[in-house]
Amino acid sequence: MDLPSPENRPHLAQVVPSVLAALGAREFPETLGIQPVAAACVLLIDGLGSELLDTYAADAPVLSQLSRTSLQVGYPATTAAGLAAIGTGVESGEHGMAGYTFEVPGAGVLNALRWCAHPGGPDLREQAPPEGVQPLPTTFERATEAGIKASVVSEAQFRDSALTHAVQRGGRYVGVHALGDLAASVLAVLEESPSFCYAYHSQLDQIGHLYGPGTLAWRMQLRQVDRLVESIVDALSPGRLLAVVADHGMVAVDDTVDLDATPELLDGVRALAGEARARHVYTENGATDSVLAAWRAKIGDRAWVATREEAIAAGWFGSKVSDHVRPRLGDVVAAARDRFGMVRRTAEPMESSLIGQHGSLTKAEQLVPLALAYGR
Repeated sequence: MDLPSPENRPHLAQVVPSVLAALGAREFPETLGIQPVAAACVLLIDGLGSELLDTYAADAPVLSQLSRTSLQVGYPATTAAGLAAIGTGVESGEHGMAGYTFEVPGAGVLNALRWCAHPGGPDLREQAPPEGVQPLPTTFERATEAGIKASVVSEAQFRDSALTHAVQRGGRYVGVHALGDLAASVLAVLEESPSFCYAYHSQLDQIGHLYGPGTLAWRMQLRQVDRLVESIVDALSPGRLLAVVADHGMVAVDDTVDLDATPELLDGVRALAGEARARHVYTENGATDSVLAAWRAKIGDRAWVATREEAIAAGWFGSKVSDHVRPRLGDVVAAARDRFGMVRRTAEPMESSLIGQHGSLTKAEQLVPLALAYGR
């Protein structure tokens, strides 16, 4: 099977190092052409793919008119991996946040957003401490060491989450509740210098999951995102930068296979992880070849199905895969094509009911905007 490889374009992981370089931290590489500034904010809009922004530019006139290029987010195209790319400056093969869910040896399958055993199990902070699952120094810790004030402006409910500790530790956490105090908090941080601010907005992704990307509800939410960007841009002081990015795009899934109801896809499988568009398949001893053959026979026309080593060789997880990350990747890895989804209606009823999905290697999921606005 011919497997896709990443495009030759900048990666989401390059954004924060480039911003910190623009703030004067010489130990970081500047690879994105960002101008020197005194303070900068990276605003991540969860679920805003470049193709969606291009298609619905009329609903986001301010954001669409900013100086803009596209980045790739790498595999899997999902929130845990995207936030880790921002928070570490490296790709998933190094930071190890290998999916919405993935197996951590000794702890089982971890839900990276809820930090519990998946599906529906107990909290795993003791068995899988956040600092152990993601041990690399964060960009926030490194910014602070370089003399730059680092802040995280995000929903108040996430202040003490395990994912926050895994990928955003070291930043001063500013908890917010709505678009108004998100914008106000960003602008307050940008008055300090030198300062780096990461801000996060989740609701476009939520609406896309529930109703589908491009629906009227999604477009109305995109308009609110544009007003958020406008509120910050209009108030930017000279020497300040707003960089708008996303963690992944999204597609509407209308063709599915229910893994829980397909015995030939479970034979020889000891655990399943990932999500509907990007599956990790962990096999029983000696069963990898038979599982690979069964998955390719059943869904090979609707998904790229590879062994762990084939996926690594194709560059799905970046140019480097660390030894502690390798066991988290499935013995077999399946990435959906087109509008296909590999759901689990028994084990994952909520996730399986969602219309909008992401995680795979299509351009709709992989490409996200990098939009820049400088204060005047």
